[in-house]
Amino acid sequence: MKSDFPLFPEQASTVAGSVDTLYITLVVVTGAVSLLIWIAVFYFAIKYRRRPDNELAQEIEPPMALELAWTIIPGIIFIGIFVWGAWVFFRIQRPPDNALEVYATGRQWMWKFQHATGQREINTLHVPVNRPVKITMASEDVVHSLWFPSFRVKRDVLPSRYATMWFQATKTGQFHIFCAEYCGTEHSKMIGSVIVMDPREYQQWLAGGPEGSLASQGERVFQKFACNTCHTGDATARGPVLAGLYGKQVMLTSGNVVVADENYIRESILNPQAKIASGFQAIMPTFQGQVSEEDLLKLLAYLKSLTPPQPQSRPLAPESPASLIQSRGARATSPATASPVNQGNQP
Repeated sequence: MKSDFPLFPEQASTVAGSVDTLYITLVVVTGAVSLLIWIAVFYFAIKYRRRPDNELAQEIEPPMALELAWTIIPGIIFIGIFVWGAWVFFRIQRPPDNALEVYATGRQWMWKFQHATGQREINTLHVPVNRPVKITMASEDVVHSLWFPSFRVKRDVLPSRYATMWFQATKTGQFHIFCAEYCGTEHSKMIGSVIVMDPREYQQWLAGGPEGSLASQGERVFQKFACNTCHTGDATARGPVLAGLYGKQVMLTSGNVVVADENYIRESILNPQAKIASGFQAIMPTFQGQVSEEDLLKLLAYLKSLTPPQPQSRPLAPESPASLIQSRGARATSPATASPVNQGNQP
């Protein structure tokens, strides 16, 4: 039977146990040290209280072993906690390569989610169980914070840039979504639910996508703003080739090298003069105020889906019968290709 006032939310992700164990350990260690300090304070205050026979203070040098002990032991504990916390942090911050892509937009006062297959949700997120889910998110107005208490993951959602987070649910059911950053007068209403489903049920839910994949929607946005007039995919085009750009290193006119990640692509759309690719001129206009956050996510999904064209191997020209007869005759009379019997008969 579940309590109406649980001490901790239900553990429903692969990292929830690690986060709780680290947190409980910190509470126990700090609580124990605080208790020992208070006990020592009261003990020494009573034992060495002022009396008529010890009016004058006596200066006593503490033993070297005691000084080393209270320096080395806490240092080892602190370093151990740091290494442990860093391991948990990096585990939470690094999404697996096979993670399911979901895009989120925060605004006053709702959460909007978009799936790669085209489904759109408000304040509700459907995900499969036992499958890592990566969320790429941004804010349309102020700073928000997407928080899944049962999954023990939380990340600030910032305007003008992308942030990512991931989780892998281990239980099916319905779990809370909160905004953990005060974002305005109706901040308390910015709540939602994540529904974790069996893989088969999730596939059935995905089958109802009415608008096509998010990448196909991004292609329509790409054509709507006539981006294909400059980014034609030709090496002689006025804009860089976008196929295979995502995740690659880009040389800039300033001589610096940047990685074409989500934030670079976003900045190149909204402020194209900030980082100009080497070999190209600053002719791209800004789309600040023209492209919404949802359309930016669609464009990002479309650019991620573009793969570089595979180099086609040039077919070999068929040899003429005369050349085949000539080459066979040459191989038959060549000493390098003679049979061992013929080689043995040679003088």
